[in-house]
Amino acid sequence: MARDLAPKYKRSRREGVELHPDLDRAGTAKSPLNRRRYFPGVHGPKGGWNRQSSYGTQLREKQKAKRIYGILERQFRNYYAKALRQPGDTGDNMLAMLERRLDNVVYRLGLGKTRPAARQLVGHGHIQVNGKKVSIPSAQVAVWDAVVLKEKTAVKPIFADKLKASDKANAGWLMRTGSKGKVVAEPDLTDAKQSVDTRLIIEFYSR
Repeated sequence: MARDLAPKYKRSRREGVELHPDLDRAGTAKSPLNRRRYFPGVHGPKGGWNRQSSYGTQLREKQKAKRIYGILERQFRNYYAKALRQPGDTGDNMLAMLERRLDNVVYRLGLGKTRPAARQLVGHGHIQVNGKKVSIPSAQVAVWDAVVLKEKTAVKPIFADKLKASDKANAGWLMRTGSKGKVVAEPDLTDAKQSVDTRLIIEFYSR
């Protein structure tokens, strides 16, 4: 299972956004964007967030989307190819597939603090879909699928305390009660579109 193991702070600085927002860090002095407001690399502050060509803007948007959802180039390009074959808006189709990834659904349900944490939960076999263990983060969920944190995992203090603190999903198309979640509608792309401009990504791959 391929993963991007590059430093997350460095990735966030390169894209100019918090790729993996942490409630204890976002907007504080700990945020990499507040500590060093310039691109990583040997050129230091001289390489700040300056103007880019249209190609550079498209490339950076594509890279940002990849890093938000934690996937690599080949898989991301495959999502684009699948979205292109489907009826409707290619960008919306692509974003919907990214939102329906199991690791993203676990994150949106609030079972994982970040997408990497949700991906780890799935990969380590702590998540069940419709009563069966699924350990593939890229697995696509469908409407009315039940996504559950295994009972043995949910009773552990680190998870039990978190589940008590919050009993809500982070997306309106999902519903959660305790450690049990359900997909109740097709993904609402409103929040996702605020983070990713799929128009630029489609333009990049359509060159």
